[in-house]
Amino acid sequence: MSAGESHPSYPVDTHGDPLTFNVSGLLAEPAGAVREYRIDDVEVDLGEDLVLVRPVSGRIRLLRTNRGLVVESDLDTALAGECARCLRPTVTDVHVELAEEVLPTIDLASGLPVTLEEGEDPETPRLTDHHDLELRPLVAEAISLAEPIAPLCEPDCPGLCEECGERLTPGHAHGDGPIDPRLEALRAFRVADDEVED
Repeated sequence: MSAGESHPSYPVDTHGDPLTFNVSGLLAEPAGAVREYRIDDVEVDLGEDLVLVRPVSGRIRLLRTNRGLVVESDLDTALAGECARCLRPTVTDVHVELAEEVLPTIDLASGLPVTLEEGEDPETPRLTDHHDLELRPLVAEAISLAEPIAPLCEPDCPGLCEECGERLTPGHAHGDGPIDPRLEALRAFRVADDEVED
């Protein structure tokens, strides 16, 4: 979130969706007006592939512009996953920073629909017809994009043994135990040095 003068926090909607904000009052104010909100322990559904192990918490800042709003946020949560080396369950802390412009769909003064300007991106997020800012889809998308590609259970995870498939813990070793009878003939197999290709 951008640095600047501190603003008082406004309460979130405790009876509805804490990630939905009615911003009609903010839209009626001049450009530069700010609203800040604190959210705590908000559950966000990320679909079947991602699971939150800690609800979303953080701050949301709404800045009035001459066109609409700029949404900035600092949010924290944690995702369940699987270690890319040893396949143990992992928990990855995730920090999400949003910086999105959101435009109105209805003009506050006239009540008429706001049309897209020439060259304007049709994918730009929009307020609802009732001047509600619905952040849940934006937050869910940002968390999904922050998922690590190859999470690790610990920074120096040793991975799995290629021979037995067990985790390579300190002292992990293999003795000359019994060999599968079907592979016994391979014990005597040797390749002469002159047969090895460069």
